[in-house]
Amino acid sequence: MIPRLKNIYDKEILPKLMTKLNCANKHQVPKILKVVLNIGLGEDASDAKKVKASQDDLSSIAGQKAIVTKFRKSIANFKTRKGFAAGVKVTLRSSKMYEFIDRLVNIALPRIKDFRGLSPNGIDKFGNYSFGIKEHLIFPEINYDKVDKIRGMDITLVTTSKNKEGTEELLKEFNFPINKTSTKN
Repeated sequence: MIPRLKNIYDKEILPKLMTKLNCANKHQVPKILKVVLNIGLGEDASDAKKVKASQDDLSSIAGQKAIVTKFRKSIANFKTRKGFAAGVKVTLRSSKMYEFIDRLVNIALPRIKDFRGLSPNGIDKFGNYSFGIKEHLIFPEINYDKVDKIRGMDITLVTTSKNKEGTEELLKEFNFPINKTSTKN
């Protein structure tokens, strides 16, 4: 079964973006390639139970098993040891990616307290968009009673856009709440 958001992209968003961005071919229109979810563990990296809890939480949010990332080098100033857990991540593609974006925009982001929109400054020079969430509890898949600690999360949307304007138009069409009056941090 094709995700709802994929159908909307093919039938409505693609033609709109072709006219807005003056694209002659539908393959020139920017699209989202993948979504990367990441939770940095910080001080919890040394505790195996907390690493497992973070992995389970991210797996339930994404709908796919999360992997534990490890440090490549030992750095004394940061108290890191080579081979120890650094964080947990998931990469979503195709139908799971569209289902996650749909849940993120329509369910999770509106549940953030005092939410004023996402910053447009998260778009990099390659056309990718990154933003952070302070509480992973905004996702309905997380059972509030079983959470041992509230964790933050980084979300990166990798697009085929070549510039900032193309990515911004793509995100607007996907109903991402981009705040126009955002100030630089």
